[in-house]
Amino acid sequence: MADSGRGRHENPGESPSASPGSGTKRVQQSPGCRAKYQVSAPGHCFRKVTLTKPTFCHHCSDFIWGLVGYICEVCNFMSHEKCLKLVRTVCSCLAMTLVRVPVAHCFGPAGQKKRFCCVCRKNLEGTPALRCEVCELHVHSDCAPFSCSDCRVCHQDGGEDCEMYHHHWREGNMASGARCEVCRRTCSSSEVLAGMRCEWCGLTAHASCYITVPVECSLGRLCRMTLHPSCVRLCSRNFSKMHCYRISEPLQQGELDNLDDVDVPSPAAPKENQSSTSSDTGKQTLKVFDGDDAVKRNQFRLVSIPRATKKEEVVEAALRAFYVANELQEYVLVPYTPQGLLTDDIINRNGAPDNKGVFKDSSQEAWLLRAKPRETEQLKVYVGSLKVGVTYISTSVGKSSTVDSVIKELLTQLIKQDENPADFNLVEVFMGSKQVQRQVLAGQDFLLDKLREIQKISLRQMSQTRFYLLASRNRVVQVELLLCGLPPQLCAEEYSSLLQQHLAMKSHLVTITHVYSEQGAVALQISCFAEAERIYMLAKDTCVNDKQLTSLVIPQIMQSKLPQDSSPLLVFVNPKSGGLKGREILYGFRKLLNPHQVFELRSGGPLPGLHTFRDVPHFRILVCGGDGTVGWVLGMLESVRHMLACPEPAISIVPLGTGNDLARVLRWGTGYSGEDPYNILVSVDEAEEVEMDRWTILLDAQEMTADGQHNGFLEPPKIVHMNNYFGLGIDAELSLDFHHAREEEPGKFNSRFHNKGVYVKVGLQKISHTRNLHKDLRLQVDTQEVELPSIEGLILLNIPSWGSGADLWGSDNDSRFGKPRIDDGMLELVGVTGVVHMGQVQSGLRSGIRIAQGSYIRITLTKPIPVQVDGEPWIQGPGQVIISAAGPKVRMLRKSKAKQKKQSGSLKDSRSEAGLN
Repeated sequence: MADSGRGRHENPGESPSASPGSGTKRVQQSPGCRAKYQVSAPGHCFRKVTLTKPTFCHHCSDFIWGLVGYICEVCNFMSHEKCLKLVRTVCSCLAMTLVRVPVAHCFGPAGQKKRFCCVCRKNLEGTPALRCEVCELHVHSDCAPFSCSDCRVCHQDGGEDCEMYHHHWREGNMASGARCEVCRRTCSSSEVLAGMRCEWCGLTAHASCYITVPVECSLGRLCRMTLHPSCVRLCSRNFSKMHCYRISEPLQQGELDNLDDVDVPSPAAPKENQSSTSSDTGKQTLKVFDGDDAVKRNQFRLVSIPRATKKEEVVEAALRAFYVANELQEYVLVPYTPQGLLTDDIINRNGAPDNKGVFKDSSQEAWLLRAKPRETEQLKVYVGSLKVGVTYISTSVGKSSTVDSVIKELLTQLIKQDENPADFNLVEVFMGSKQVQRQVLAGQDFLLDKLREIQKISLRQMSQTRFYLLASRNRVVQVELLLCGLPPQLCAEEYSSLLQQHLAMKSHLVTITHVYSEQGAVALQISCFAEAERIYMLAKDTCVNDKQLTSLVIPQIMQSKLPQDSSPLLVFVNPKSGGLKGREILYGFRKLLNPHQVFELRSGGPLPGLHTFRDVPHFRILVCGGDGTVGWVLGMLESVRHMLACPEPAISIVPLGTGNDLARVLRWGTGYSGEDPYNILVSVDEAEEVEMDRWTILLDAQEMTADGQHNGFLEPPKIVHMNNYFGLGIDAELSLDFHHAREEEPGKFNSRFHNKGVYVKVGLQKISHTRNLHKDLRLQVDTQEVELPSIEGLILLNIPSWGSGADLWGSDNDSRFGKPRIDDGMLELVGVTGVVHMGQVQSGLRSGIRIAQGSYIRITLTKPIPVQVDGEPWIQGPGQVIISAAGPKVRMLRKSKAKQKKQSGSLKDSRSEAGLN
């Protein structure tokens, strides 16, 4: 729609006539235009108040000494008297007019940190609150319907490409200690909503300083790893923002659907005032509806007024409650009756002379806020995409004004009268906080009737509706969906027939572009919005062979527009790892990067992310999870490597698991403990690449006769991959018991400390256990038969860290063996004699029993034995186990040592790092 810019605001330093929401000075006045204290700040209505508790100024964030302050009656902006003339922050009632590109928000539950509402500016603590999953918008649930649809523009939606991306400013809720880019003084505050921050580059400034910052945004320190929005294309007309960003609905669907329609008590009307009158306060509380739709839904705002007051002051209070920023003379309150909805004769029932009388204490509690009908209306039409040098133009519409006649008038004003009016459309855009809805108006529609219809339905909807003049063109529709959960190992024709059977696809509109047969997934390219939406929704409710399908909207990355030095970061987050920390870090990375490059592994696993980045010539991967999650991503990367333009991306880790042995070796820490996501991304950008071996394990279970000879198969051979270690015996038995305990009560295993406690408990139960493992298996290393000592467990190590950082191999020099490394093509074989021995290794008192080193391992099992690969345990039947190198080495990212010095490391970690030097 208005895709020519990305920032939220026009330059506040421009003259009022240059601002998209200003127009004349009369329009800038807020509903409190009769208030005594007027300032140059757009929309505010300040009044003098006596302070009864410690208060801070929202402009300078300093404490207000004394008993006098000035508060905006609309948005609760508090100010010193000396700061009134310096205030540049726009009032909430006019914030909607400053949106450059309407983009809806993705609302989810608020976090635990102290935040302030971006609409009413009050603290969110102790009240139901929401936050946008994509940008730094925090609001009360009550205030969400009145927030701006000013989320970040993260992709091109089929419109004209942007020539320049502006800063996307968001007020307040910044990190403590943030400094102004202009004056270098502190601009953050923990007491009020103050200061400005760019949602892309992270630049911070005072509200009075940011207007001097150049408008173009460079994406800041993280520009190399950020997927630039100009490089992403997504036709998303029929999909919500949640669907486009693969964000699961955090609230109940009904709550989300009604989010833009909730009218609840305003800050001016405390919720505890439930009665219509109060003898103690001398005030009465009115229910006010803003239109017919609110009446039908019984959604209202409470307005508290004195018992005897002027009618115009009541209208003023009602406009403040709905954040409507127009002249109060244009509106009137109508007593709500069933007949009140049947007529628009407002002037006859509420004439102008009587409107200036006194609004006395009344038993009437419900009122309708109506706009007075006028013979003509001033219509603002935005023309930014036509690149004519102005944001909008105004035109007058009367009873006979049709869409076609208005388009001709607009072209005349734009000195484009030679253009064919049939080549242009007038588009109505409703900028709801949750969804932006667009509708092309028919040429014969009467615009004045259209405006009156919207005003009658909802005045708030009218204030959130814009009209755009756009060149009509036939856009090529290309919607890409990825369907997962299909039967594996089928060809394209078989998948097409299967989808035709279950989804009734229209073959002339749908094309299968990619087939991932091993994963049972296909990518569809659809040339019709309606068909794409139908398939997307139907697939979510479809099962194939008793397996639920997963449907995902996939963006297109235009590699030709990527900067030459760009290396975007593909982020995978496993929310199940690390308890609730995975959810918070997922939000943090979505906010700092382009959300199109952040993938939640619960939605289709790693395949959707790798498919999205298939054409990117160079990228890196960040995996947020435990060692099992890293292995999952490495396994998927191995299977689709041949389909990627960058077949060997380097991988970094945010440790969210319990052991995190691979993360320890690569210096990413023992576990995530709330580090700033920004610092994590900087560390990833500065990390160095290292190579790591990866191993293939062939498990060929067979029946064994009494003389040890093979006698048929128990099950088909199985192949798994190993990154960290492979254990047999007591080590795997403990892992298996832990796995069973977690399956019985998964809700309790959301804490790293609790998980380790369960491991200890399971180990204590096995102290008296005896398993002569050396009698149950035969070992061959390379070409040599190796005699095993008396041990209870055998562990094959690829990295010098085992069991949450223990140095199982040991650091003592031994002439028989070489120094272990993660890229030497060798495995270290170590034995343990039991649970007590394992505990001593964990405590750093002993090391394991060194047995051998080799690049080809063959183990013959004579009876069923517990085994585990990278923490995943099971019972392996008798037969052959063959371990060999798994093709090319994988590239990993190791955290810079300079960063590691800032953090205290344990002796175990330093030993683990020795394997890399």
